[in-house]
Amino acid sequence: MRVIEEAKQRIAEYYRPLEAVVLANQEKVLRAFHAAQVASHCFADSTGYAYSDQGREALEEVYKQVFRAEAALCRPQIASGTHAISICLSILEPGDEVVSASGAPYDTLQTVIGTRGSSPRSLVRRGITYKEVPLTPNGGLDLEAIGREITHRTKMAIFQRSRGYNWRPSLTISELARGIDAVRAANPDCIVFVDNCYGEFVEVFEPLEAGAHLIAGSLIKNPGGALAVSGGYIAGRQDLVDLCAEILTAPSLGGRIGSTFGLTRTLLQGLFLAPHIVGEAVYGAMLASQVFSSLGFEVSPLPEEPRTDIVQAIKFHSKEQLLKFCLGIQKAAPVDAHYMPVPSPMPGYTDEVVMAGGTFIQGSSIELSADAPLREPYIGYLQGGMSRQHVEIGLRFALKEMGFV
Repeated sequence: MRVIEEAKQRIAEYYRPLEAVVLANQEKVLRAFHAAQVASHCFADSTGYAYSDQGREALEEVYKQVFRAEAALCRPQIASGTHAISICLSILEPGDEVVSASGAPYDTLQTVIGTRGSSPRSLVRRGITYKEVPLTPNGGLDLEAIGREITHRTKMAIFQRSRGYNWRPSLTISELARGIDAVRAANPDCIVFVDNCYGEFVEVFEPLEAGAHLIAGSLIKNPGGALAVSGGYIAGRQDLVDLCAEILTAPSLGGRIGSTFGLTRTLLQGLFLAPHIVGEAVYGAMLASQVFSSLGFEVSPLPEEPRTDIVQAIKFHSKEQLLKFCLGIQKAAPVDAHYMPVPSPMPGYTDEVVMAGGTFIQGSSIELSADAPLREPYIGYLQGGMSRQHVEIGLRFALKEMGFV
């Protein structure tokens, strides 16, 4: 298809600098494996309490090294990115104040916080004060407002690196650094927590290097390298990670227990592959951006704009067009390609959500997938792709369903 071939030629110059990012991140991961002295005995199974599980300890040492952390927790028992983030927020106590410094967080996290839903375990219901700092009209951090809202009583400031279901740019590491500086200027003791989902390995640096104290993410997104079957990670300051470990397991036991169910080799191998696969996903996102931009659709980010996550947003002209796009992505899947994605209610979301993605791992968004809440404007969010070739094929299928072929 000519439009795709022309798009590939056009984005070649935009993607060239990212080759260096992939190379730098691959070397960083390799050096982390060396520092942790990963060996074949680390792949042995553990059972029961899994005391002194050498594989688990090596895995968490690698995560610690990769993210430049004092400590890391990487466990298959963490069910999702939202679960990992919820664990981090659970270190807050009644009477504490938390401020979202990057506007409203994504839908399911709002139910964790308590601005939506009615869970008795939400932060608000447990007596924690919550405030938001809206983004600027162009979608950036409002540094002056952050400085006003963060006070001596603010215990934690949250930054969401990725866009969520919003038409706003994701936060670059340099912009995060400026936001973190604004928090520290207002309250040097405030804990800075970053939701790192979708952002790992897209840039050379990670949020802890920009001054954050704690980060979290999902293993079925970027760092799992499409091999992790479940899990999440938390990394950062030693005392904060220790608290998170006690919330995950039990007080005093913390990170010293927990079997990895024979998954250590897969989790390590996925992490080793992650820089390359993230690079492929970023290429696919840029290609989609160029293709749909050339066809007259609004896209975010634009093909030439800097990337800090793997998500590509496309604004469609109608609900029907959005659904046809998702149908095309589903038809290009290696699994469940014969099913039709149907909008339906999803836990934690107000609107019906359509999800396209015949993935080997349920819900994996480092594999090629697309999803969207059914609300105006009709924006589809494309992410993942283990190879740029698969993304290209997926775009062909989508364009065919939309009537461009």
